[in-house]
Amino acid sequence: MDPTPTAPPALPPASGLSRAVISFLDGELREREALSLAAGLAADLETRCRDLDRSLAELRSRLEVNLVAYGSFSDRVHGSLGGVSAKFAELLSLVGAFYPLSGSTFRGRRILGEELPALAKEVARVETVRAYAETALKLDSLIGDVEEAVSSTLKRKHSFARSSEEVRMHAIRTLGEIEGVITQVSKLRPRWTHLVCAVDHRIDRALAILRPQAIADHRAFLSSLGWPPPLSTSTSANPDAGRLPAVPNPLLTMQGDLKRQYCENFLSLCHLQELQRKRRSRQLEGRNREIALHQPLWAIEELVNPVSLASERHFSKWIDKPEFVFALVFKITRDYVDSMDELLQPLVDEAMLAGYSCREEWIASMVSALSTYLAKEILPLYAGQLEEESVTGVRSKARTSWLHLIDLMISFDKQIRSLVANSGISFSLMDERNLQKLSSLSVFCDRPDWLELWAEIELSDTLDKLKADVDDERNWTKKVQGAVLMSGPEDYRSPLVSDFFLRRLSSVVDRSRSLPDIPLRSKFLKLVGAPTIQKFLDCLLVRCQEAEGLTALTDDSALIKVANSVNTARYVESVLREWCEDVFFIEMGLGQGDELGKSQAEEGDFDGTVYGTGSGVFDEEIRKLEEFRVEWVEKISVVVLRGFDVSSRDYMRNRKQWQEKSEEGSTVSRTLVDALDHLQGKMSIIEESLNGMDFVTVWRKVAEGVDQSITHGLLMSNMKFYNGGVERLSSDMEVLFGVFRAWCLRPEGFFPRLCEGLKLLRMGEKQVKDSLAGGLGWLKEEGISYLRVFEAEKIAKNRVFTS
Repeated sequence: MDPTPTAPPALPPASGLSRAVISFLDGELREREALSLAAGLAADLETRCRDLDRSLAELRSRLEVNLVAYGSFSDRVHGSLGGVSAKFAELLSLVGAFYPLSGSTFRGRRILGEELPALAKEVARVETVRAYAETALKLDSLIGDVEEAVSSTLKRKHSFARSSEEVRMHAIRTLGEIEGVITQVSKLRPRWTHLVCAVDHRIDRALAILRPQAIADHRAFLSSLGWPPPLSTSTSANPDAGRLPAVPNPLLTMQGDLKRQYCENFLSLCHLQELQRKRRSRQLEGRNREIALHQPLWAIEELVNPVSLASERHFSKWIDKPEFVFALVFKITRDYVDSMDELLQPLVDEAMLAGYSCREEWIASMVSALSTYLAKEILPLYAGQLEEESVTGVRSKARTSWLHLIDLMISFDKQIRSLVANSGISFSLMDERNLQKLSSLSVFCDRPDWLELWAEIELSDTLDKLKADVDDERNWTKKVQGAVLMSGPEDYRSPLVSDFFLRRLSSVVDRSRSLPDIPLRSKFLKLVGAPTIQKFLDCLLVRCQEAEGLTALTDDSALIKVANSVNTARYVESVLREWCEDVFFIEMGLGQGDELGKSQAEEGDFDGTVYGTGSGVFDEEIRKLEEFRVEWVEKISVVVLRGFDVSSRDYMRNRKQWQEKSEEGSTVSRTLVDALDHLQGKMSIIEESLNGMDFVTVWRKVAEGVDQSITHGLLMSNMKFYNGGVERLSSDMEVLFGVFRAWCLRPEGFFPRLCEGLKLLRMGEKQVKDSLAGGLGWLKEEGISYLRVFEAEKIAKNRVFTS
């Protein structure tokens, strides 16, 4: 027989169902046809019930663990409070026993001096334990939420991207709350280091999962947007090719939910970086935090990396044509820089990432990608070619290629600076670290050997160009037009070659300005600028020595040649001094002073003038130029004096003329005329050829030499001066003073010994006798200070008086 069929379970009466159940059944089984879906609905409800039961069991398990932990903590607190109560009871009993015994104060002092402080210390310890336990429980609960959120994001499918982003943001906000608690603990409870270290360890593990996952999601989202855009419009190596239509920027073409999702994804990455920055700031407290804290913006790096990879496929075709590499990088950087300001900068500001400019970060990341490619592919290739050239001795295009590459890098950096300047950022206010990020020449910061190689090539090229300028004799005859500097209106009368030299040196200085690091600039100028100045100074020295060797500077053309060299040295020295007053040189001088451990301001130049700290780069070269100029100005003066001594020899030896009576109408002595003609002729040539400042030195030295020559050779000799001889000598000296009156108003002041000697000779007989008897005191009364006593006595004894 067939088994009796089991009756279906009876449905509960409608009155026993809740309103929620009745509403649910009405919604799901509204029509009769829906009854066929009842089995599936029941299975779905059973699955949900099992999931809820499982979640309930997990929550119950966690609750039991927390209750056990709390119970243990409560027992400890209860035990501590019990101990405190016992201490209070003992204290009350002791105090109660203390008051009836007014004569026994020892017990009271012991309570107040020992037991009360111990009790207070115990109460504080209990309070610290309580605060520690509460903080630890709070942090444990928060970290548990973070770990659960990180774990749940790993288990979710791609279709739940929206929920995954919300869970990640919740985890980041919770991490921020944890960081706030830890920061307070670090400031207020510095001894809780184990707690801080334990929390940091667990947070590091969570971030090790959270950050890579956030970056991976961001990369996937960018890829789905079509980033990077095609570079076909930028990769044509043919400048004559037709201009293709511009590729739309995916960041600006996003609309609706797609744009909202990207902004949320971008924001989560920024919030995560800001959280990491705060953690690093706390962990590096008391150290040089600025260097370690400022990292490139992660979200911008994720935009640049795929663009860089796509660009390198084109770069490999242009190893021999680097200008196309720079052109492509600049075009990409310029085409997408506006979207950084319009779309991404507001998001960075919303994430409160202080100190970040999306425009600057985009440009810096693109420049960094270019610098990395140059350092890996192009510069090592060029350096290898130069090394091969030095080994084989066969000149190739390697040096030209290297200099061409440097020109491209400098030009590219100028274009980049124009892009940054459009955002209102002033380069004068940027520190070296930011300047390095925005310069392709930053590759030399990590490779000083490449900087030395560049300096060697630059020096060789500069000296080759300078040699052509120096060898052209026409450049030594033509004068620089308007060679007047800011320091004064002096006419330096410098040959045209000095202008050519300063242009070469200025080009070297301008190229050094492109380097983003002050020590690099200083080193480059020391390797290129200083040898260039020294080489030019050597050329000046050779020309002067040749002129001196041929005629001992007695020939007018040789004298003019030396004067031109002195003018050149004076002009170059003055220009270098003005350059050294610029902030660019002052910064390098300060850096050099720090390295040497002393300030350059304490050092003086050749004539005692104290330089500023900015003269440190070319200080040695300026000193050598000044020494050269002083030496040859001295030689010019010596040549003039030597000629005067030769021409005036007969005048000095003629004893008879000082004993004769002066004739009426007589003028200058005939034997002195030749000497004065020689002196005036040479000085006229020098005045016409030499610059005004050095000419003043020359005529003053000549005046000093003539003063000494006549004083020692004539007045202090054994010649006897009669009345007529004194009148003749006075007349001759007035003519001599007249020669120098063309350059000063009172030439007598530059012949002090000669004038004082004439003063003694013009004295009467009684005055002379008094002077011989009065000694030093009488000389001071008469205003004679340059002649010493024995010199004055000798001159006075040479005076012969006749009746």
